[in-house]
Amino acid sequence: MVLICSSVAVGRAARSVPSAGPGEFAKSSSFKILMLDIIAIIAAGIFAGAAVYINLVEHPARLSCGVQLAVMEWRPSYKRATLMQVPLALAGSLSALASWWLDRRPVWLVGGLILLAVVPFTLVFILPTNKRLENDELDLRSDEAAYLIRRWGRLHAVRSLLSVVAFVAFVLAK
Repeated sequence: MVLICSSVAVGRAARSVPSAGPGEFAKSSSFKILMLDIIAIIAAGIFAGAAVYINLVEHPARLSCGVQLAVMEWRPSYKRATLMQVPLALAGSLSALASWWLDRRPVWLVGGLILLAVVPFTLVFILPTNKRLENDELDLRSDEAAYLIRRWGRLHAVRSLLSVVAFVAFVLAK
């Protein structure tokens, strides 16, 4: 899907600079905007796909193994996912905001801010739950552990929704 969107975007951008020679288009502001748009689409798409996968597949599967195992699996999984998701959220949102700055198309501002919102949402709402789940003193057989791991899934669904909205906005803008 990203490849199709990128191909359409390249075709549109190339048509917008009909007199540009082969090297001139790469130097043009249209090319820079196009590259920023493509980066935003790819980063938002990968982020959204991974986030939705976690909500629809990975988290339900871990919960089906029981609370103790779910929390034990969640701990390294979340650390690894963070290494991927943070750069994607930042790259996607910052390239969308830069595209808006250069071209003033509102969809890139709105989409960039929506995608960027996953970062403060995570820090304000999810991080306290993460800290409690990561605490070695948490009794993994307790009602608290069950509550926390389920709460994490609901909170993560917000990130999934935000990233899907941003991705769809970016794709429709191209």
